[in-house]
Amino acid sequence: MTLFDLVPTLGRSHPVALEPGLWPRSARMTDTADLVVGGVSLIALARTRGTPLHVLDLGEVDRRVGLLRAALPEAEIAYACKALLCRGLVRRLDALGCALDVCSGGEAAVAEAAGFPAARMIMHGTAKTTADVGRPVGRIVLDRPDEPLPPARAQRVLLRIAPEVDARTHPKITTGTGAQQFGVPLAEAEDAVGALLARPGAHLVGLHCHLGSQVFAVDAYEEAARRMVRLLGRVRERYGLTLGELDLGGGLGVPYLPGDADFDLAGYARRVLVALAYESAKAGLPRPRLTVEPGRWVVGPAGVALYRVAAVKGRFVVVDGGMSDNPRPALYGARYHARLVGRRSTAVLVAHTVVGRHCEAADVLADVPLPADLRPGDLLAVPVTGAYQLSMASNYNAVGRPPLVAVHDGSHRLLLRRERAADLLRRDVG
Repeated sequence: MTLFDLVPTLGRSHPVALEPGLWPRSARMTDTADLVVGGVSLIALARTRGTPLHVLDLGEVDRRVGLLRAALPEAEIAYACKALLCRGLVRRLDALGCALDVCSGGEAAVAEAAGFPAARMIMHGTAKTTADVGRPVGRIVLDRPDEPLPPARAQRVLLRIAPEVDARTHPKITTGTGAQQFGVPLAEAEDAVGALLARPGAHLVGLHCHLGSQVFAVDAYEEAARRMVRLLGRVRERYGLTLGELDLGGGLGVPYLPGDADFDLAGYARRVLVALAYESAKAGLPRPRLTVEPGRWVVGPAGVALYRVAAVKGRFVVVDGGMSDNPRPALYGARYHARLVGRRSTAVLVAHTVVGRHCEAADVLADVPLPADLRPGDLLAVPVTGAYQLSMASNYNAVGRPPLVAVHDGSHRLLLRRERAADLLRRDVG
C-alpha cells in the first residue's frame, strides 16, 4: 500500500481506534490518547526513558510462539536471532522451549550469556569463520561442503540447498534461487552431499533451505518442501543414507501498513505438512523431522517504536530517530505506519512524509496521513518495529542506539539501555 491508497481517508479527523492487524494484541488507546501496550502506558515510558524508544510486548511474543506450536505441533521452532537479539528475549524463548538460529559467533555468545543450551542452537551464515564455528552449537548449517568446521570434535551438520523456488518477495530479501549467493544450487546438491560425506568430523543429519524474508506465498513453501523431500530420496538412492532432518527456514511475512494481508499460518502448516507426508510416502522415506525458523513473525508485530516530532516542514515531519535505528526503508524501500499518540486531535488528516534526523534523502520512515495541527513535541507511535530495527541499527552520525523496554502484564523492564557518547568513545582507542 502506498500513500495514494490512503488518499480517500484524508480530510477525516484522526481515528480513535488502533488500526487492525498492526499492533500487539494487548494494545489499546485510552480516552486521553494514551497508547497502552502490555498494560503499560507508552506515554509514561517515553517521559521516563526518552525517545526514540523501542518497546517489546513479551505477551505478544508468547502468543505468537503458541500459534506456531498449535499449527506445527511436531516441528522444532528455531527463532531466527537476526531479527532481534538480547539476553532477556533469549531467556523468554528458552522458557517457551524454542531452539535458536544464530548467524555468528557473536549471536551465539549472547545466547550463551543468557544461559541458553548450546545443544538447541543452530549456526547459520554464508561465510562462517573459524571463530564462529569454534563456539559449541548443536548443529551447523553449511552453506557449502568445504566451510570451516570445529577442528577438535565431530559436528552434526545440515547442508543448505537453494531449491530454485521464487518466493515472490523483494529481490533484496530473496534467498531461495540460484541467482543469490546462498547455499548449494539444487542441480549440484547430490555431488555436494557426497563431498560432505567424505569430510572427517562432519556428521550430516539433514538438509536446509530458506526462501527469503517477508514471504506470503504459501505455495512457495509447499513447493520447496516437495523439492527438498525428493532430494532426500535421491540422496538415499545414491548414497544409501536416510537423512532425518529437514529445515525449511523462516521468512514468514507480517503486515506493516493498514490493509496489508496477514500471513496464512494455517494454510502454510496444512500445505507443508501434506507435502512432506505425500512426498515422503512416495519416496518410501520416513517423514523427516521438520524445523522452521521464524524471526520477524515472532517479534515484528510485538514491537512499537516511539519518536518525538522535532519539526514540521510543510509535508515533512522530522523525528528524533531515523535510519540509525531503522535502516530498512533506506535499504529496500520498506514503509511503516505511524499515528499521533499522547493528545487528541480533531484536525483533518493531511498527507505527511515522516523523515529521520540524518542528512540522507533516503532517511524516510513513513508516508502517512497525520493531523494537520501536528507540531514539535508531539509523539508518533510506529507499529511492527520488533524485527530488524534494533538488530540492524547503527551509530551513523555518532547517534547512540535507542533503548528496548519489555512490557508484560502491567510491568516493564529495560532489556537494552540507551547508548551514550561514552559508549561510542570506548571503541575509539586512537
